[in-house]
Amino acid sequence: MLPPHSLLPSRMLIRSLLVAGITSHPMLLAPGLSILNFLSQPRGPLFNIERNPILHTILKSLLYNHFCAGENASEVKATIQNIKSMGFRGVILTYAKETSGKTSNERVLSNDESQSVDAEIMAWHQGVLQTVKMIGDGDFLALKLTGAGEAVTTALSLAKPLPKQMENALLDICDEAISRHVNVFLDAEQHHVQPGIDKVALYLMRRYNRGGVAVVFNTYQGYLKSTPRIILDHLHNAREEQFVIGIKLVRGAYMSTEPRHLIHDTKEETDISYDSIAEGLIQGQYANWTQDEAFSSPKLELFLATHNRPSTIKAQKLQNFRMHAQLPLIRIQYGQLLGMADEVSLTLLQLNKEDTSGKPFAATEVYKCLTWGTLNDCIFYLLRRANENKDAVTRTLAEYKALKREALRRMTNIFSS
Repeated sequence: MLPPHSLLPSRMLIRSLLVAGITSHPMLLAPGLSILNFLSQPRGPLFNIERNPILHTILKSLLYNHFCAGENASEVKATIQNIKSMGFRGVILTYAKETSGKTSNERVLSNDESQSVDAEIMAWHQGVLQTVKMIGDGDFLALKLTGAGEAVTTALSLAKPLPKQMENALLDICDEAISRHVNVFLDAEQHHVQPGIDKVALYLMRRYNRGGVAVVFNTYQGYLKSTPRIILDHLHNAREEQFVIGIKLVRGAYMSTEPRHLIHDTKEETDISYDSIAEGLIQGQYANWTQDEAFSSPKLELFLATHNRPSTIKAQKLQNFRMHAQLPLIRIQYGQLLGMADEVSLTLLQLNKEDTSGKPFAATEVYKCLTWGTLNDCIFYLLRRANENKDAVTRTLAEYKALKREALRRMTNIFSS
């Protein structure tokens, strides 16, 4: 069987090789991060990435096109077409616009202002509706709720009801997504807003996750010590209120900003937590919760969003074992970020082929997560991706070596033909 990276188009391979070459070497990555940090702050025309065409072209061709989907609908749709032509089931698309994350108790406590039109919510609403219209059957829409601005962030941080305008916007977005057969992810965020996001997610799942399928998924971060307990609470809520729970399981994306005591002490502990949560959910036995009715009416759908190859292989092997043993199955889907962990994504795609025993694998539904918006909109997203590579240099170096082997294999084939 050909190596996983053989599925990459040549143009994507070359760009991946260049980016991985930079991000896998600390001496190159450190100054790159400093430059991105510098450019992310308001600057004069010379260092403004939207007003300086030379700077815009360099950043877009090197970093933006590697990690992001496009600045407009035509660019995004072209990226999605390329992704699906490689064999991916679909994409997860999110609107990149972010706010400062500031909160204001005065705003959330003002009944008069809560009834007025909030320009930040309106802009977020329109941007997300535009996002929904770029995707279709089987794709996912990812929502970053704090992107809707100060009033929403404040309400979430205080676990208060969302402004009515935001509640109506969410319902409008979900209705539009459902009409296009698109599912919805609520992204996890920092700990001070996460309980509020969980409340919103449960509200939407109660409303939309009926009829045996999950439309709305909440995101749970495996590196938080509290996650196993929170998932258990939500599983019991789903059972008692008879809705399907959609669980998107990630390791976590806010290591550098969260209070350290909330997070597992070591990476090994996080890996154990992530894998044990996934195993319990796949087997329908999680702590004191068990899947009922022999899965005849699924109460759970699981999306494993991880760049960890052992975790994905463990999960798929368990799913295969249960299929071959004719045990009840839940639906499992997998996803990785565009521009990262291609070996994981492409290995999963290859698992759709039959194994050596001639028995078919349980089908793997693999997605790439795409972020779209102007270069200025995406600058903070690009910073997070660069910092993530900084914290995972070993994994990035392994990816770089695999990309080099694939490039050498293709060159050898050319010269030997």
